[in-house]
Amino acid sequence: MTDKLIIFDTTLRDGEQSPGASMTKDEKLRIARQLERLKVNVIEAGFAASSNGDFEAVRAIAQAIKDSTVCSLARANDRDISRAAEALKGGNSTRIHLFLATSALHMEKKLRMTPDQVFEQARLSTRFARNLSEDVEFSPEDGYRSDPDFLCRVLEAVIDAGATTINIPDTVGYAIPELYGNFILDLRKRIPNSDRAIWSVHCHNDLGMAVANSLAGVKIGGARQIECTINGLGERAGNCALEEVVMSVRTRKDYFGLSLDIDTSQIVAASRLVSQTTGFVVQPNKAVVGANAFAHASGIHQDGVLKARDTYEIMRAEDVGWTANKIVLGKLSGRNAFKQRLHELGIEMESEAEINAAFAKFKELADRKSDIFDEDILALVMDESVTAEHEHYRLLALSQRSETGERPHAKVAFAAGDQELHAESDGNGPVDASLKAIETQVKSGAEMLLYSVNAITSGSTESQGEVTVRLQHGGRVVNGVGSDPDIVVASAKAYLSALNKLHSKNERVAAQG
Repeated sequence: MTDKLIIFDTTLRDGEQSPGASMTKDEKLRIARQLERLKVNVIEAGFAASSNGDFEAVRAIAQAIKDSTVCSLARANDRDISRAAEALKGGNSTRIHLFLATSALHMEKKLRMTPDQVFEQARLSTRFARNLSEDVEFSPEDGYRSDPDFLCRVLEAVIDAGATTINIPDTVGYAIPELYGNFILDLRKRIPNSDRAIWSVHCHNDLGMAVANSLAGVKIGGARQIECTINGLGERAGNCALEEVVMSVRTRKDYFGLSLDIDTSQIVAASRLVSQTTGFVVQPNKAVVGANAFAHASGIHQDGVLKARDTYEIMRAEDVGWTANKIVLGKLSGRNAFKQRLHELGIEMESEAEINAAFAKFKELADRKSDIFDEDILALVMDESVTAEHEHYRLLALSQRSETGERPHAKVAFAAGDQELHAESDGNGPVDASLKAIETQVKSGAEMLLYSVNAITSGSTESQGEVTVRLQHGGRVVNGVGSDPDIVVASAKAYLSALNKLHSKNERVAAQG
């Protein structure tokens, strides 16, 4: 076994399955470039066969990424595999990731296949994939709850058929660390050709043990790949968090004895980018990337840290990128400086017109806010008003009146395609009035599942507010994110952003692994 641990990031595929976390091709590309800077070994870019949008995103990422392996998920059938291979064609380093359920429950209730049928499909689909790619990963979905004897039979066959990585998913987050580690160890001991593949772990966090289970799979089971997501993003309770497993292995190298390729100084930047793109706010006490991760409130702790940092700190904040939050630009900064900062943040714009539009928004923000941080720039370029020509709805103007003892009132002007609409409404507050005014014209009928406000940068009332709105309509759940120093304007932007996603006809087919 190698002493190197492979980090397989599935933020763009499994993470995107969080309700409302679906991303555009450009957003996926931006995150993929940050993952490449983070030096992630494998980037699972999506599920190419699920939709044309996902296919195009996988293809764009495969063409753009040079230093990481780009992977596409595929069900164990020829159509999905061919679609994945087509999307990955021409990439510098690519992988096809097959999955097929092997637990009795999934085979009977979901697949409606016999174990012999599943065995044969796994073997044949792996052989077909290996003819199209030298790098093939096979995942027995719900593997941890599968019969070990049947699982051994299937995995031995797919390794013989050419699988180079074997992943054991704890699809429903049912595992316990010691049991999961020993489960993988037992499989590796029993399968005669187990040494011909790299073993991988993929754990969900339903019982809060995804990181612990993954590390047990490595330490006890001998796995050498961990599948994870930035901020632990994922459906239900999420996935194993990349930042936690990476810093665990790095901080406790004395115990794990493993090396990593990861540039940990890029962790916080990746966390912020994923959070601002998806609208999923990182909780303050989140390990490694939470705002309080390196804060010390206790007087005893503060005294100890001042005297010697290692009294209470097992990691340095700068090692994971916290010191990167510096003032970088202001109102006197020129276009070239702005363009260079975009490049450093991994933001690649397709045309000079887009750069000019973003720079104009930057100058407008700089007139209202003296200090511009990296987070402000990320929020600015993600603001759909910068690329308004691509959006159906966009905010044009907003005014609102709110006085003590008087019912708040808002007037909103916004574009819907080529049409300019004007609306006004009362509400319980200025935000409520503004959103109700928009809805009087749009008449979406969507149910609001979430409204949240977060300060993009801390320490000043001048900070931009970032608003997340989650809407549900017709079985679809979407997130909209908007930012502005005026929280009412940010709320209107977020609402229109969510409406744009509902208006989009792009559909995804969810898959589990």
